[in-house]
Amino acid sequence: MVQERLVDSPAICAKYGVWSLAASGCAPADRFDPYHSDLDLLVEFRTMPPVQHWDSYFGLREELEKLFGVPVDLIEVAPIGNHYFLESVQTTKETVYVAD
Repeated sequence: MVQERLVDSPAICAKYGVWSLAASGCAPADRFDPYHSDLDLLVEFRTMPPVQHWDSYFGLREELEKLFGVPVDLIEVAPIGNHYFLESVQTTKETVYVAD
């Protein structure tokens, strides 16, 4: 369910300068429960000024929360410092959008 909605929504990603977006955690494994789960999404943005990045991050999160009706944890890959956490998200991720 999660992947289908994201694949059908490239306009949202393009609007906010998303380079790539991937589902992680329980979403790719079809264990996503809209009544009990939040949605973990890994995002990489195109290079942009800090103020635009701020607006893109929070605008994207807000639109995705409206789309899915659940809280969204929007995780940027680059700043992850904990290698155990990074390994965990990298092994469970499923790419759902990549910019042209």
